[in-house]
Amino acid sequence: MEIVRGVHQVDGISGNSYIINGKKMVVIDTGLPGNSRKIINYIRVALKRSPNDVTTIILTHYHADHSGNVYELKNLTGAIIAIHADDAAYISGKKEVPAGRTAVQHVTPDTLLQDGDKIAGLTCVHCPGHTPGSIALYDPNRRILFSGDTLGFDEGGVHGPPKEFSDDMEQVKSSINVLSRLDYDLMLPGHGLPLKPDAAVRVSEFSRSFQG
Repeated sequence: MEIVRGVHQVDGISGNSYIINGKKMVVIDTGLPGNSRKIINYIRVALKRSPNDVTTIILTHYHADHSGNVYELKNLTGAIIAIHADDAAYISGKKEVPAGRTAVQHVTPDTLLQDGDKIAGLTCVHCPGHTPGSIALYDPNRRILFSGDTLGFDEGGVHGPPKEFSDDMEQVKSSINVLSRLDYDLMLPGHGLPLKPDAAVRVSEFSRSFQG
């Protein structure tokens, strides 16, 4: 579905996958393993584009519900893979995922992101805590924040990531504080629903009460 002009969410995937449909297409997160064809079909049918139009796939962190289809999508599109440097070893297989976490087919990332890097018109905001290399992606022109799992939104309101799947909740708290200081109207989380309007105001209110 198109959320705002040029920004789409692929339906029916556990772990939200977004597509920026511009001259060059960008996929943000890929959902759990087994969903690569849903993403490709959305590109072909809903957007009437070729998979080869995807130039960049950005992962907000290494967890399988966000990186699960990156290997197949890399092969189907030829896109570059970008992830924060602190999570890259989990994707490439150089580091084993923690016990109880699902491993995915390994792929060597093409771009290792750092805080403040610009990629495909987006600014990387390092948000450690959920994982060491969790990031958000900020589009100041469209006033959109892709928040990964650092922030979510559903009918109960804004929330942080689940403690049982997060490495360091004190870092999460600091990262949420960082995101609360950005200026955006729309927040697109890794799970849950889009948050709009006045998303930054809602996040700022949540940040003041968040205990981790």
